[in-house]
Amino acid sequence: MMNDNSNRRQFLRVIGGIGITSMTAPNYLIGAKPSAALSRSGVLLEASSFANLGGWKVDTQHYLQMGGNYLLAHGMGKPVKDAETTIDLPATGKWNVWVRNRDWCKGDWQSPGRFQVLVEGKPLSVTFGEGRESWHWQSGGAIEVSKAGKTKISLRDLTGFDGRCDAIFFTQESNPSLPYDDLKELSDWKDELSGRAKEKVEELSFDLVVVGGGMSGCGAALAARSQGLKVALIQDRPLFGGNASQEIRVHTLGIHGYGSDILKSIDTYHYPNGDQKAKIDQVKREKTMAESGVDLFAHHTACGIEKQGDKILSVEAREVKGGKIKRFRAPVFIDATGDGWLGYWAGADYRYGREAASQHNEGWDKYGELWSPKEADNRVMGTSVLWNSERTNQRQDFPEVPWAMPVAGKHAASKGEWFWEYSDNDLNQIEDAETIRDHMLRAIFGSFANAKKNPKYAPNRLKWVAYVGGKRETRRLMGDHIYDMHDAVKRREFPDAVVVEKREVDGHYQRKLKGAKEDFLSTAMFHKTGGYYYIPFRSFYSRNLSNLMMAGRCFSCTHVGLCGPRVMNTCGQMGIATGFAAVLCKKHGANPKQVGKLHIKELRSLIGFDNKKLVNNPSKSGH
Repeated sequence: MMNDNSNRRQFLRVIGGIGITSMTAPNYLIGAKPSAALSRSGVLLEASSFANLGGWKVDTQHYLQMGGNYLLAHGMGKPVKDAETTIDLPATGKWNVWVRNRDWCKGDWQSPGRFQVLVEGKPLSVTFGEGRESWHWQSGGAIEVSKAGKTKISLRDLTGFDGRCDAIFFTQESNPSLPYDDLKELSDWKDELSGRAKEKVEELSFDLVVVGGGMSGCGAALAARSQGLKVALIQDRPLFGGNASQEIRVHTLGIHGYGSDILKSIDTYHYPNGDQKAKIDQVKREKTMAESGVDLFAHHTACGIEKQGDKILSVEAREVKGGKIKRFRAPVFIDATGDGWLGYWAGADYRYGREAASQHNEGWDKYGELWSPKEADNRVMGTSVLWNSERTNQRQDFPEVPWAMPVAGKHAASKGEWFWEYSDNDLNQIEDAETIRDHMLRAIFGSFANAKKNPKYAPNRLKWVAYVGGKRETRRLMGDHIYDMHDAVKRREFPDAVVVEKREVDGHYQRKLKGAKEDFLSTAMFHKTGGYYYIPFRSFYSRNLSNLMMAGRCFSCTHVGLCGPRVMNTCGQMGIATGFAAVLCKKHGANPKQVGKLHIKELRSLIGFDNKKLVNNPSKSGH
């Protein structure tokens, strides 16, 4: 993380969670020059650019941790259809093939993620997905090319259990030098071989740039656009909604507050978590966003910033398919990434983990260390991976999954709800996100295999298993007010209140901490609040970056303070508040802090609060 207070203009390209600065002119070319020792003679095929994905999925979740948007064979135990594309091999003769992949569940069993690479329909002699546990380049042997030009390449899944491929490199060098652990070098090398390093960055200008297309980001973009602002919304997934999307399928909880007109167009029906009704709400949400006038940039991964002093000048985002980078300029930005990426890159003050109980006096004797620890730690609420099965009218087989049993143990289940959740003090929910998601997949497949041993579940087959994890808590960016447990429980009144909620303070702990054998199940702890409580605008802008606001679970709060308002309708309210604040930033030539000090009544009026009263309880109708 870089924290620079100089007035020099800086570009920050981030790979692997590490800031990379480049002191260059504004129209600099993409990517620094990679090491001279790396091989440049060859043809690079990035997996996300396959023309026909077949049954493979593009997984963008871990780009910043492993350096690619890889293809995932998520077949729930049944091999998926081949992914296919063509490349140009410019010469005849011998070509050596290298594949960037990993064995995601290495152990004393046949690896679950095995796949083949086919050239003109013929498999290479090597099976992939059963080598090293970390991402690496693996030799696939050599092929003979008798005719230069278009060559068909296919990925063939052998198991249906989440094999993954990031890239394939074809070279006539016998022993090429390839980038391994240095993700910045890997990114620059990919840009050079693909030709992107010779392209100028596309420059785009807006009144407001929102990064993160969940409920908070959508709420922010819609609010700002409703008042005429030119708004860009950047989202790394193909769909909007975040945890509410049909990819994750968590229903929206919390109240609409004064944001019902916006939130009712993007929220969900209260279906069981994981239900396919999420697809209906997705259609509604996509229609709302498409017709809103917001400039939408789905399938774009934010990957860096440009900063001067305490101001963010621009955000860079890379297209998932093709890798082209766009630069988004604006006078104000909203971090709705959930993980607080913009703030993290720009050097914002932030917290991760649980504060010591004494720091904000948030202890609760009923739950003790499970609620708030004596000493600060890195434990946070975990990631859920939802799933379900369906009953058919005949017996359904399911493969043996010995690789899943060390996690699942003897636990048996036919579906998973919100409490299928994983967190560990030794794992970071951002940096170890792929490991955490994979741990949950092992829990799911193992538990279902155990259930299938019971004749009752013989006709059951897996219907849907998420492969995108639903996070609850990671970084929290610090503002002028750090929202804590007492703000909610004592229902403190704030003259700059812009969000209202009434649900309990709802924290989770892993059941294993109380002796359960399963480490992938959680229990909720509820502390009543007694009615409506409020969050001040001071919790929604960075205390040390002058033009950054944050909405959603990365807002300024303690771990316990997050537990009540972390749900999606409340996060949507946060987005609406920051979106309207951006409107006033433009109207008054002010930054967010100045809006909070000088124009807070106008902001509250835009949201729907009555400034004649300090406490505003939403009406029952529509809220």
